[in-house]
Amino acid sequence: MYAVIATGGKQERVAEGQKLNVELLGAEDGTEVTFAPILLVDGSDVLATPSQLTGALVTAKVLGTEKGPKINGFTYKPKANQRRRFGHRQHYSSIEITKISRG
Repeated sequence: MYAVIATGGKQERVAEGQKLNVELLGAEDGTEVTFAPILLVDGSDVLATPSQLTGALVTAKVLGTEKGPKINGFTYKPKANQRRRFGHRQHYSSIEITKISRG
């Protein structure tokens, strides 16, 4: 069984026991968070409409926070002696999917 969840403006395919990094959730380490699935596949059964997905939940445990790769940027304007270097490193919440229920 697997599900597709939406978090942080992105969609992720998840299965039980899977660990993944999602956008920062703002939850404490070790707490349980729930997601409403967009799609749920259980063998040959596919649940996709909102009426079929009522009561369906994906439960995950927050493992901690991590940092993504460093992205270096550089902007300049030619002939104006204007240059700017910047860096960015995104923070993620690391979660583990503990349960997928049909409801």
